[in-house]
Amino acid sequence: MPASHPTAPESQALFHLINSALPQTQCTRCGYPDCASYARAMAEKQAPINQCPPGGQAGIERLAQLTGQPARPLNPAHGTEGPRQVAHIDEAWCIGCTLCIEVCPTDAILGANKVMHTVIEPWCTGCELCLPVCPVDCIELENVTGLQTGWAAWSAEQASDARARFESRQQRLVREDAEHQRQLQAKAEHKLADLAALTHGSSSAPEVERKRAIIEAALAKAKARQSGV
Repeated sequence: MPASHPTAPESQALFHLINSALPQTQCTRCGYPDCASYARAMAEKQAPINQCPPGGQAGIERLAQLTGQPARPLNPAHGTEGPRQVAHIDEAWCIGCTLCIEVCPTDAILGANKVMHTVIEPWCTGCELCLPVCPVDCIELENVTGLQTGWAAWSAEQASDARARFESRQQRLVREDAEHQRQLQAKAEHKLADLAALTHGSSSAPEVERKRAIIEAALAKAKARQSGV
């Protein structure tokens, strides 16, 4: 008989259980953009349970109990199990480009444009996402758990804190994007209302209409972004 698939409520409940069993490092090594996306795929039987290096073999066994899938070895295509590491920035070489701040999933990097950055160690999940974006290679990882790996190097409390920080960051990014779109809309509306000045008194109808079309397109785009279209 073909394997049965969970109903929508069952899948949602399983998703929450699976997501709570993941380390929440948001490292993307599983092949998904965040832990929740991987949890959703496993709950819907669209992904195997052995793609999370930070959780290690202990994590796979947790997921096996929740999903009923056999506990297989970690898929090496997604990395290897290891100790917990935290990022460290060599401030003498940091140029303040903010690229690492933009990709940090838990807002664990403090700094500003053209100001040297530093890592808030308790908030760092060791996701490694900051390494490839640093243009001067001033970031390195430090082992902070010795020989302890997987869930032996990472607690449920740390995972919960990391998820809360990640979700808070996602909400902040949504708010910032909405505010940016409001600003773009206001700017476009102002230009549309003052179109005569923008055309510098040009009597050329095609030129006026060309600029009107550009501004109206920008306004429509901003409105669409705000409405989530």
